[in-house]
Amino acid sequence: MIIVYTGNGKGKTSACIGQAMRAHGRGLAVAFGQLMKRPDQAGEQRVCAALFGSLFKAAGPGFLRREEERPQHREAAGKLLAWAEGLLPEIDMLVLDEALYALGKDLICRSELECLLNSAEAADTHVVLSGRGAPEWLCERAHMVTEMVERKHPFASGHKAAPGIEF
Repeated sequence: MIIVYTGNGKGKTSACIGQAMRAHGRGLAVAFGQLMKRPDQAGEQRVCAALFGSLFKAAGPGFLRREEERPQHREAAGKLLAWAEGLLPEIDMLVLDEALYALGKDLICRSELECLLNSAEAADTHVVLSGRGAPEWLCERAHMVTEMVERKHPFASGHKAAPGIEF
């Protein structure tokens, strides 16, 4: 099954974590990878690292802010995809948080993601993807798509991101 959490609202990573916890609680082997996010950048990373051990990886240099950073980001995303693909035969669920952000920024390409999805399908591995801007081809291929819609957020009125809430 392919599950997508997308949209401009908050909660995509939280949904991924909830899905991973549910699967893990039922005895499924779960691998959780975060594209873009640096190790120890967000609070959930400590819990995921403790729970999933070597099956958790945050491999990004942070969010892409300057064009000259693109090669470093592309390399990190490619390494995470290779890590994930190598795990497919031994896991039941693969979560790739911020995969759609990486896809939208051309740090991974459609063919790479489709190849991974094909390999996951062949291995009978569920895949959970998150990020803004899910492309239509992916929404059509996915079995479940949830779109988070922002209705109100403190950032809009000038508040900074809060530790434990946004990161």
